[in-house]
Amino acid sequence: MKSKERTSNLKSLTADQLSDELLNLKKEQFNLRFQRATGQLENTGRVREVRKDIARVKTLQRQKSAKA
Repeated sequence: MKSKERTSNLKSLTADQLSDELLNLKKEQFNLRFQRATGQLENTGRVREVRKDIARVKTLQRQKSAKA
């Protein structure tokens, strides 16, 4: 259920907001990878969630650019 809510929230964003969201997710992904490498990562499932959110944002960006 969370992914459907997340997707509907992302669909309401503009192209600039999607770019900002993608940048934030990439930063979070980097931080999570760094934490995993140093052994400080507690929530390992978050890595997968962030990766899927990045894919969702990129998909929505492509759809919006195709419409334009």
